[in-house]
Amino acid sequence: MSDSTADFLQTTRTSYDTIAKEYASRFPHGLPHPLDRGLITVFAELATANGTAPVADLGSGPGYVTALLQERGVPAFGVDVSPAMVSLAREAHPQLRFHVGSMTSLDLPEATLGGILALYSTIHVPDDRLPAAFAEFHRTLVPGAPVLLAFQSGTEAGRLHLTERFGHEIALDYYWRTPEQVTALLTEAGLEPVATVRREPADEEKRPRAFLLARKP
Repeated sequence: MSDSTADFLQTTRTSYDTIAKEYASRFPHGLPHPLDRGLITVFAELATANGTAPVADLGSGPGYVTALLQERGVPAFGVDVSPAMVSLAREAHPQLRFHVGSMTSLDLPEATLGGILALYSTIHVPDDRLPAAFAEFHRTLVPGAPVLLAFQSGTEAGRLHLTERFGHEIALDYYWRTPEQVTALLTEAGLEPVATVRREPADEEKRPRAFLLARKP
């Protein structure tokens, strides 16, 4: 672990704790693009077809995607690094389960998850820590379980450091990667690529979006 990324969990947690209420207010429903919602429906069908094991929404934020999975018949729960986000999710969706945790070290037994969804949450994980996250995906998934990732993308990798958002002082890193880079890391972790979808920016978005669907063999 390099010194530059050793504290990324703490800075990410503190930043999202600081902006949690404004973030939830600004994005009350999430996923306005129909393609995004359609891919979640595909993921939900694959997860339920593979069995009844629960699905983890990693980086669940205010919980709207976890609730969307539940509406589609998926036994889902949320995990987020920010206690403030987890609190908001519990208030908004008291019937669902949310807890504080990190995708780089999941507090879950081996082969217990029926799927993993990580929408725009790997974007805060530094390059040298992403293999550990994908290794955790492989460890905790049951055979045949799907993984769906979504992230800001482009023709080459990059990094953005934000010190302010919604009028609050933060220290938050954003990493964008090409689908090919992320696919290679998933493969190295023992996960099998299934499909790649790219779409151009919509509305206020500034970067293209990439969606990777994979599975544990």
